[in-house]
Amino acid sequence: MEELTLTTPSLLFSAVSLIMLAYTNRFLSYAQVVRTLKGDYDLHPTRITAAQIDNLRKRLSLIRTMQILGIVSLLLSVLCMFLIYIGFQTSAVGVFAISLLCLICSLGISIGEIVISVRALDLHLSEMERQKAKKTSSDDPLYS
Repeated sequence: MEELTLTTPSLLFSAVSLIMLAYTNRFLSYAQVVRTLKGDYDLHPTRITAAQIDNLRKRLSLIRTMQILGIVSLLLSVLCMFLIYIGFQTSAVGVFAISLLCLICSLGISIGEIVISVRALDLHLSEMERQKAKKTSSDDPLYS
């Protein structure tokens, strides 16, 4: 095996930084949706709105886990660089491996969160299609 250099773990900085930006943007957009849904639920509580809130709670939990794993990956990369700097090559390799595993887990959870998000959007689209079919069958001039 080749010796690990400072360059290798430092390559994760740009990748993890971009991933964290994407995760943060997702979190902020979900936070806005939660605030909107809460207002809707306060005015007109329905089972669908309650289910959407539960779904968002699950997705926010996944995003939190993704962010934590991404940050741990970055911290371990920094620790790896420090270990290389002070000459603990064997320890640095182990820490870097754990850093990569954290990043892999973060990305894997991201895939799961995307699947849940797409399912939630599919439910909305199905509801819109059902409403459109109902309006079309009632000879609504808008759909003629």
